[in-house]
Amino acid sequence: MASQAALVERRKTRRVRWAAGSAVALALLFAAAATVASARGDGDGAGAGDARARVPGASSADAGFARDMAVHHQQAVEMSFIVRDRTDDEDVRRLAYDIANTQANQRGMLLGWLDLWELPKVAPGGEQPMAWMAADTGGHGHGHGSGGTEAGSGADGVLMAGMASRSELARLDRLDGEQAEVFFLQLMTDHHKGGVTMAEACASLCSVPAEQRLARGMVEGQQSELGLMRDMLAERGAEPRP
Repeated sequence: MASQAALVERRKTRRVRWAAGSAVALALLFAAAATVASARGDGDGAGAGDARARVPGASSADAGFARDMAVHHQQAVEMSFIVRDRTDDEDVRRLAYDIANTQANQRGMLLGWLDLWELPKVAPGGEQPMAWMAADTGGHGHGHGSGGTEAGSGADGVLMAGMASRSELARLDRLDGEQAEVFFLQLMTDHHKGGVTMAEACASLCSVPAEQRLARGMVEGQQSELGLMRDMLAERGAEPRP
């Protein structure tokens, strides 16, 4: 009976993963299609010449943000799927699914823009992640990732502000129950803070209006989730990492 129950549970887990993966794939497909139309200026009365004139360069803030945030979002999706398998708490699982769906959708839009602009998805000439933010002279402190690691150093996989390290991801995958919930919420809090900083920079530096709108939407959405995660941590007797 025990082995039969385990088999049923494994099948259930596979169905959940398949359903979540299918939803993300569909989100990517539809988002990319919608983004191509948006970035071309379709529906805005812009002609083909105007659309070509708005195509940013490979080293622009627009291209840099699209490349970097696509990578940043991919890790958020990965962490969300990890915690969905490590806890039965419906609130955490719902949050994880919402983050995975939203950020996979946005990632599809960002990659869709790079394809439309015929720009590489890897920074040209060995340019470091977040280098496009150097044009922001407002002193917003864009230099540090989670745990005090220098963003862009690549130390233990930390490429950008707020990203979790490889060892942190491995630890999340080993935890269960409330321990997994707390660590996920702490990691995702760091991740969102880094993402908000990057999105704020794009909102002021990027030149493509549709991308600026997306960046502002990211700021609003992730700030709202930061408040929610702070409350969820408090419910578990924890708080965000310093």
